[in-house]
Amino acid sequence: MEDPSTVDLDRIDLSILRLLQSDGRLSNAELAARCNISPATCHRRTQRLFETGVISDVRARIAPDCVGLGALVMVGAVLDRSTPESFAEFEAAVQKMPAVLDCILVAGDFDYLMKIRVGDMRDFNRLHGRELITLPGVRQIRTFFAIKEVKDDAALKF
Repeated sequence: MEDPSTVDLDRIDLSILRLLQSDGRLSNAELAARCNISPATCHRRTQRLFETGVISDVRARIAPDCVGLGALVMVGAVLDRSTPESFAEFEAAVQKMPAVLDCILVAGDFDYLMKIRVGDMRDFNRLHGRELITLPGVRQIRTFFAIKEVKDDAALKF
């Protein structure tokens, strides 16, 4: 797979991306009609966007409360060492934690910022005691419980 950032995208590709990002359930025929291209051309272009990694996946967005994951927690982690090995060890451990939705290496007060979904405070306390404080190389964990999600829109604007 080539580097997605090197793929040349024209106005039709960008239109396909915008439409799929807003509604990933569009059929190829609907997508083609909205882009004013033939279904065969649309299919070929969409496949290229997948094959080159410009589109990484398509998935359903689930209402967290409906599946018992109503508590959103942001966790900042500071590692005791800033080495490639300690970062790799931490990242490998986080990859195995289903409750961690996102984990981002950041600059600033923390080394990593994690977005975590759990059922409630008791669930988070269990996760904290069993997994978070045992993550390799962690010196400090700072926890922020979300009171209200003002905007949760992962769509990219381009």
